[in-house]
Amino acid sequence: MSNPTDRVPAGRPTIEQVLNENERLRLDLERAERERDRLRREVERLRGQLEAARRAGFRQAAPFSKGVRAAHPRRPGRRSGSAHGRHGQRPAPTLINDVQDVPVPPACPQCGGAVDDTHVTAQYQEDLPPVRPVVRRFDVHIGRCRRCGRRLQGRHPLQTSDAVGAAAVQLGPQALAVAASFNKQLGLSFSKIETVFADRFGLTVTRGALVRAVHRVAAKAQPTYTALCETVKTSAMVVADETGWRVHAALHWLWVFTTPDTTVYAILPGRGFEEAASVLGADFGGILIRDGWAPYRQFTEALHQTCVAHLLRRSRELHQDHPHARIPGDVHDLLQRALAVRDRYAAGTISEHGVAVVRGQLEQQLARVLDRTTVVPDVQRFVAHLDREWGALFGFLRVPAVDATNWRAEQALRPAVITRKVNGGGNRTTQGAATQQVLASVLRTARQRELDGIEVLATLLRAPHPIVSPDLFSRAPPC
Repeated sequence: MSNPTDRVPAGRPTIEQVLNENERLRLDLERAERERDRLRREVERLRGQLEAARRAGFRQAAPFSKGVRAAHPRRPGRRSGSAHGRHGQRPAPTLINDVQDVPVPPACPQCGGAVDDTHVTAQYQEDLPPVRPVVRRFDVHIGRCRRCGRRLQGRHPLQTSDAVGAAAVQLGPQALAVAASFNKQLGLSFSKIETVFADRFGLTVTRGALVRAVHRVAAKAQPTYTALCETVKTSAMVVADETGWRVHAALHWLWVFTTPDTTVYAILPGRGFEEAASVLGADFGGILIRDGWAPYRQFTEALHQTCVAHLLRRSRELHQDHPHARIPGDVHDLLQRALAVRDRYAAGTISEHGVAVVRGQLEQQLARVLDRTTVVPDVQRFVAHLDREWGALFGFLRVPAVDATNWRAEQALRPAVITRKVNGGGNRTTQGAATQQVLASVLRTARQRELDGIEVLATLLRAPHPIVSPDLFSRAPPC
């Protein structure tokens, strides 16, 4: 009996050849799939590097390198022409502490001739006086109750502690408050504060003593910090943001919640809803202005406004990366139109009813833009993000008092970011993190309310027990 392969017409492949070809194609397909996966991973890696490089251009602290210097840089100074702004000059002081008479020379230094005194003009000089420490001695009277035998001692309003004996030599409230401000508000390290105190103030103090002293200041300010947290929690509008922070080299997050006159910092181990709710409260029902970070959307009782500046930047970058995709450019134009309407309302050229009409038109146009189909994965993710943020896109057109961006929170984070860069990325201990959030909150709030933060802390230090700051809460702060 003949073999079936013998009956295969000439020129046609045999079954064995077909099987071999199938095996070869299968192996080629597997190799192509592996290469495809490798290229996808490479694309994602390069995309991440590109995004990191792009973000570096918008980071809060400028890099040391500014790139290639321009061949013909613009001349420094004001622009030519008359419309360059007002001329600035330092105003003449109203309080004069010292007057010095400056006579003309008796003879002309050029020719030796006599000089006639024609008139007198004033020049002012504002200077810092030499600062030297004031050393006080408190003669503390100690007594005992005749009835119960309890030991009692006197206390002066300028004292910061009842300690005597080995702990009788202490820093005063002004020195402690200045040290806390230098470290938590200006970002100076304790070694630099030690140098400033010794060289400029004539006050010798070690770094270890400064660290312990600043912790004591924070302990006295803790009730004030708690009151500030309650103020933010009950505010009508809060702007929130967060940034990375190190505590004992472990990643934490520095949260900020700010209103027009109050700021609260919180250093927490996570970046989720639980951490934000620990400050705001899970049922926060005010206006929450924030970026597009997903946990913020879990505040379901709040009226949300997402940061339009973030969306503008993202749409602009997508349009640059994918110029053939129309969606990013159209979204960018609609957001710019919304901001223009806000500006017109602020200028009084459009009524609230007009704003509401335009807002409805913008929402309809944006909905049509987002209904389009796109095959670009980055644009698809952007569209999905806008769908999730739909109710938070035009809140600033519903309520005129709402900011369109979270710039208040970013500005509140900026000093902390500088401090992070200077002082090694955060705090070395949990106690240091607690001290950081308390003192930074009190000092920032004092500045917002145009108060002397050093005097606020000094008042707290002079109190016998930790109290709520009478300077910050002498009146109910506006929300």
